[in-house]
Amino acid sequence: MTPDQWPTAFTGRIAQRLRDSRKAAGLTMAEVAQGCADRGLPEFTEHSMKNLESGRKTSISVAEVVVLADVLGVPPVTLLFPLGSSATVEVLPGREVSTWDAVAWFTGESPLAEPTPEGSARDVLDLFRQHGDLVAAAMSSYALARERRRAASTTLDRARRATLLQRAEGYEEHAFEDAQELRAYRKRMCQRGLIPPPLPDELAFVAEPDMATDVEESE
Repeated sequence: MTPDQWPTAFTGRIAQRLRDSRKAAGLTMAEVAQGCADRGLPEFTEHSMKNLESGRKTSISVAEVVVLADVLGVPPVTLLFPLGSSATVEVLPGREVSTWDAVAWFTGESPLAEPTPEGSARDVLDLFRQHGDLVAAAMSSYALARERRRAASTTLDRARRATLLQRAEGYEEHAFEDAQELRAYRKRMCQRGLIPPPLPDELAFVAEPDMATDVEESE
């Protein structure tokens, strides 16, 4: 494919993914257009959708891709690259790579075999992914602890109650350690000039100052 053909072909691939996603969602072109209007993009009409799917519309904006992805209930990146339906893709003019490598490059996960330079775009993405993993771990530990204590409060079997409470204490210890690690990680992010994401309500206390520690440090 020549460089001047690539943009049109790229848009055509997006159009195919849009068509497949629209049909899978059971939506008409008119419904997709209404969804775009509801999301603040009224200029993408039913006529626009028809032109895109038929190949008459040979370009598409980033804003259109993002809104259409939301309307269709799919991640935007899946509209850009045919993951699962094509082994390779021409990610750039004259550059054919595996479709997964194209997705990984687009999301900042590639090249994984090489060290991530500190301060690079991929390094920042990795930091935020790790933050998400720590949040998920803490949420899971607290949920398991609550569930064991709830189960203990509804059983009349003394031995089972003792076992459940013991397990709850174990999960609570894990949750405490997870919360400590999450707080320390968020502090390191701030020290690097990054703003950590908001925490779920259940973990909001992690972002709050520890009053006991603050008193000790002031003394």
